[in-house]
Order: sequence, then structure tokens, then C-alpha cells
Amino acid sequence: MSHAVVGLDVGTTGVKAIAVSAADGSVLARAEHGYPLSTPRPGWAEQDPEDWWRAAQAALAQLDVEPASVGLSGQMHGLVALDESDRVLRPAILWNDQRTAVECAEIERTVGFERLVGLTGNRALPGFTAPKLLWLRTHEPETYARIGHVLLPKDYVRLRLEGERAVDAADASGTLLFDVAHRRWSDELLDLLELPAEWLPPVFESTAIGGAGDQAAGAVGVGVDRPGPLSVVLGTSGVVFGVLRRFEADPQARLHTFCHAVPETWHAMGVMLSAAGAFAWLQHALQAPYDTLVAEAETWDAGSEGVVFLPYLTGERTPHADPDATASFTGLTVRHDRGALTRAVMEGVAYGLRDSLELLRAVGVEASVGRISGGGARSELWCRIVASVLDLPLERTAVEEGAAYGAALLGGVRAGIFADVGEAVETCVRVTGTVEPEPAWTSVYADAYARFKALYPALNPRP
Repeated sequence: MSHAVVGLDVGTTGVKAIAVSAADGSVLARAEHGYPLSTPRPGWAEQDPEDWWRAAQAALAQLDVEPASVGLSGQMHGLVALDESDRVLRPAILWNDQRTAVECAEIERTVGFERLVGLTGNRALPGFTAPKLLWLRTHEPETYARIGHVLLPKDYVRLRLEGERAVDAADASGTLLFDVAHRRWSDELLDLLELPAEWLPPVFESTAIGGAGDQAAGAVGVGVDRPGPLSVVLGTSGVVFGVLRRFEADPQARLHTFCHAVPETWHAMGVMLSAAGAFAWLQHALQAPYDTLVAEAETWDAGSEGVVFLPYLTGERTPHADPDATASFTGLTVRHDRGALTRAVMEGVAYGLRDSLELLRAVGVEASVGRISGGGARSELWCRIVASVLDLPLERTAVEEGAAYGAALLGGVRAGIFADVGEAVETCVRVTGTVEPEPAWTSVYADAYARFKALYPALNPRP
């Protein structure tokens, strides 16, 4: 099967591997191997990098193909600290680790908020790599003193697989040490934070080394390789992702702006923390089957007769960088039943995605169509609601493997099987259906969205 290209996604719960036909993009084989997550203290999240490597080896063996190329994707922002001989010094600190609030404040104070956003396209968040290094310097100085190299999670697997230390510009953008506009490590940031430049791996374009962070690779996997189509992810969290022809950051850093996996392009994305996760919360609270709740939601008209759900069950990131934001239902009357609540949750998540879309348009993202993915996208009703709230047609694609699929395509470009990402997308990514906005719903949702936007400042007042 030398015509196969393989994608590896080094995720938070396990490694996913797929073998893809370079001829038509069909999936030839799949494999997945999991590993544990360690939480030694509240708010901490760590993993043993050797677990990633063992799972990657097992997944590749299970595919049982001889690939023409292997592309890599994975969880972003994690810190893998190595010594001079590439030995792991401590468990990796992951993207969802929350221990570095003090260090984030230090970075914004040292660099200045405006300058930090101008350089990196982002504010300092606990998930990013730079504050983790500062935390190590303060709390584990002996380990910090032994660091010789720093890698991101998927690039540790690359080191073990290929024997090379390297990173792509898309994944490096999430370290808070990268000059995103110029696609290189930032000497200014490294100097201000007193971090050695020699610790960092060489930077390449995603197409040169066949890899990208999970969001950029996932966008390639659904064909978002150029301005126009958006990636709309209705997973546990929600993402709206668009491609930019030039670097443009939101001045308040309500969006993330990173290098895209396609050379000479960037992407901006909004991230809401509870999307399909909000539905899962409701389902658990009501102790009702998923299909039953969706069927009951279908009996209610658009707007749920005035009920509005604010989806901030775990705080929020876009457009409110507020870990203390809370969720709510408003507008309840005696008529409302669990079907109304279910529809209101679906609509509230769609309004949250609309928040991201509005910010993306403000920084110049073109939006002609959405490519929808994630577990929530399996609901036809939810897709119709999202299409109507965004007032955009939503397209489904044939393959749902997301980041692993995009990694396979990037690996194919690296190997010369495809001339560029555009050819890989044209050859492999197939649209299987389109959900159009409902004309009768769009005006209802425009009014309801205005009420939605007024809820956060009313219910989550800042001191």
C-alpha cells in the first residue's frame, strides 16, 4: 500500500492514526491507542511523553500499511522539557493545565498587553507554553537548569519517529514565543522573558515537515485551506476558524491568531468552551436519551418562545476571556418543557458561535460557507439552527477524522504526492451534503442574538 499516506494525531486521550488513499482520500485503515492523564494537584494536567510514543508505535503497527508518508498533528501548547541528550526531564505540562495564572500576569506586565498581542496574536493564557517555562523556573529550578531542548507534544513523537527536532509554524504559534506575523521565533520575547533561544527547535512550514497543531490540521482535513470557507467545530468545545491572507490580530485578543498550515496564510479562530459539552450537561441533568431530547426540541419553533441559554458552563474564552463566567436560562414561563430547554441550549451554543464569526469578520476573515464537524454536527436540527444563526450554508465532508486526516494530507504534500495543500484538498476532501439557513428562522434568530449579547454584561458584571 505505498499509495497510502498516514496521519497521526497525538491527542489528550490517545493517539489516532489513519491510512488514507492518496488517489481519492478514502480511509483505508484506522487505529487508536489511549493513555492516561495525570492530575497530581487540582488544576494540573500532565502526561508521560513516552506514553505518546508507545501509543503511536502501536497505532502505526495496527494500521499494517507501508506508508509513502506520515504526517503529524496533536494537542497544542504542551511543554516537553528535554535535556541535552533528548531525555525527558519531567512529565509534559499540557494545554489544559491551569497552574500558571501568576506567570501569565507576569508576561503581560513584562511585555505589555498591546505588544504581546501585536507579536503573537494572543494574550497570555495558562494553556500556552511560555508561562509553563516561567513556572518551571520558579518552582522547579533544578529541572529548569537541566533543560537543553523544548518541544511540543507531537514533535516529541516526531523526534522519536524521525530523529529530528523540528516544529511547524502553525504549532509554534501557540507557544507565546513566536513572532506570528513573520513566522519565526521572537528574539524580543525571548529576551524580555530571559529564555534561551537555543532551546527551541528549527521552524518550518507545515508542508515542509508534514505537520500542524490540531486545529490547523483539522481545518485542512475539512478543506479550509484558503479564505472563504470556515471550519465550524461543534465538539465538546466550539470553534469557528477562518483563513487570513495576512496577519491580523483582534486588539483585545478575544480571538486566537496563528500561522495556518498553508504557507503565507494565517488563521483566526474563536473558541467557546461549552458547545456539544453543554448538550451533554443537559442530557446528564435530565437523565434522558439524546434522540428523545432532540425529537422534543424539534416540536418548538425557532427562538424557543423567548428562552435564551447562556452557554458559559465552564467559563468562556471567546468573546469573553472570563474563567468565572456562568451559564443561565432566561425567559422561562410555565409553558416551557425539556424540549424547549433542549432547543434553547442548541440555540445558545449557536449564538456563541455567532460571537466568534462576528469577531472573525472584523479582522478580515471572508465567510462564504462553513464546513461543520464534531459530534454535534450529527444532529440535522442542530446544523439547521447553526446555519440559520450564522446565516451561512454548512457543508458536511465525507471523513470525520479531523486532525489526523489533515495531518495525512500535509504528509502527502511533504512527500511530493500532492503539489500543495490545495491539490491535496481538491483530491481528497469531498462534500457530502449541505444544510442551508432556514429563511423563516434567520430573522427570529437575529432578534434573539441581540438579547443573547445583552445577557453576559447583565449577569456577569465585572468589579
